[in-house]
Parts: sequence; structure tokens; C-alpha cells
Amino acid sequence: MLAQAKLLLAHQPGLMFLAQPNILMRAHLLPIFLLLACPALPGAEPLREMSTDRPDTTESAYSVPAGMIQLEMSFFDYSRDANQGTASDQWIYGQINIKMGLTPSSDLQMIVNSHAVAGESERGDSTRTSGFGDITVRLKENLWGNDSGTTALAVMPYVTIPTHTHVSDEAWAGGLIVPLAITLSDRVSLGLMAEVDLAPDADTTGYDLEWLHSATLGISLTEKLGLYVEVVGIAGQDVDCQALFDAGLTYAVTDSLIFDAGVRLGMNRAAPDVGVFTGMSSRF
Repeated sequence: MLAQAKLLLAHQPGLMFLAQPNILMRAHLLPIFLLLACPALPGAEPLREMSTDRPDTTESAYSVPAGMIQLEMSFFDYSRDANQGTASDQWIYGQINIKMGLTPSSDLQMIVNSHAVAGESERGDSTRTSGFGDITVRLKENLWGNDSGTTALAVMPYVTIPTHTHVSDEAWAGGLIVPLAITLSDRVSLGLMAEVDLAPDADTTGYDLEWLHSATLGISLTEKLGLYVEVVGIAGQDVDCQALFDAGLTYAVTDSLIFDAGVRLGMNRAAPDVGVFTGMSSRF
């Protein structure tokens, strides 16, 4: 997600710590739970197997079927990093990716961080802020393989809109994501992704180029239980190279309802030390 999500510390430096759920967060989530009770939209095309962008960093190359809505929600996403006397923790609660199938090969997505609390501690001193996170809008276009074949490729441009809260980057950003999916067997699949970002530079008030690449291996352990392992690399003009490993489990309650959980581990000093996350995906 991002983080899936995107990786939290890679794109939102600072400490995030949730004190407790609040009324604002519940108000943001209410429409999501109302949608859980809705049937599929009329006129939807025959369903392809549901494919999600979470929980790993590597995005899916498959789009949501036309006329359908898919929700991918993180219950929480936590990361911790400690380096030379400074400790950073960050939480994002209720991050939601709302997807709508536009055509047989494309979908429109909106990612919202419903609630975030950020802070940082150094030698006993700490600061903490909270607010509604920035909003990201993405358009995924599948180039081939949506409904047939052993490979699929998509392009997904995106733009991030600042909300100017205490946890906002306070600047517009954007980029291009290119995911590739490869079916290796009935139970094993490989996902590869390249991403280039135009990220705001707080020191110069300008923009820097950042790059992310990832590879994930998905394994179906049973008809309902899945496992994935992934490696991620991040680099940029003003970013130390980061290497991360993550792994997780998915459990399909139905063909259209999947729960997930996983961990992230930093493989070098520049990367966040550890992260844990859990969430769900549903389609209507």
C-alpha cells in the first residue's frame, strides 16, 4: 500500500502514531460499510477473478470489471525506524482505495488516508501531529492479459492532491506505475513492477525524481489461503537507496471478500526497520 500501499516511510517521512479512533474516522468509514451491503451494479460484465493491489507493494496488472466497485482497505499500517538516537513510528488507520471499473480494460481509483497521527522522538523529546492524509487519484489501463493468457501488463498514472493538514506533504505529486503479472503455474504467480515518481522536495520547494522497483511471488497454499514474499527497492535524487523484504498471508472468505496481513523488514540501514499491516478487499 500503498502500503501499499506505498511504503509509509518512503513517501511520508515522520512519525505516525494513533492515539485512539475518533468520530471523524468513523464518519469516513461509514459509506464503506454501507457499500458492503450493496449488490453488484446492473449491467456489469461477466466477472473475472478478483485481483487486488494490496497487501504487497507490487500493484496488480488486472483492472476491475466495467460497472463494478472494488474496495481495498487497510485496518492499520504501522512502521518503525530507529537510527542514531532518533526513533520514528507511524500509523495509518483506515486507508481506503476505492476502485470503479470504467471499461473492460480500465478502472479509476481514489486512495484516501482516513486518519493519521504523526510524530517523532529524539532523546526524550517528542512531537505529534494528526490529520486527514493526502488523496491520490489513479487510472489503470490494462494493455493485455486481463481475461486470457499467462501474462498481463498495465500502465497506471497517478496524481496526489495535498490536503494541507498537519500530516500532508503540502504539495502536488505524481508519477507512473507499470505492473507486469506472470502466471507460472496453477498455484504460483510472479509480479514485477517499475515506478517513477515526481516527489516534492521540502528543502528546495521543487521536485525530485524517485524510482521504485519490486518483485513478488504469490503461492496458493489452498483454495482459500495464499502466501506471498516480496523484495522492494527505492532510490532517488535526494533519497538514500532502500531495500526491503515483506511477506504476508491472504484468506479468501468468498470470491469477492479477502482478508490479509503481513510484515515488512528493512534490509539496509536507510530502510525502515519493521512494519506490520492488515486489511481487507471486497468487490460489488
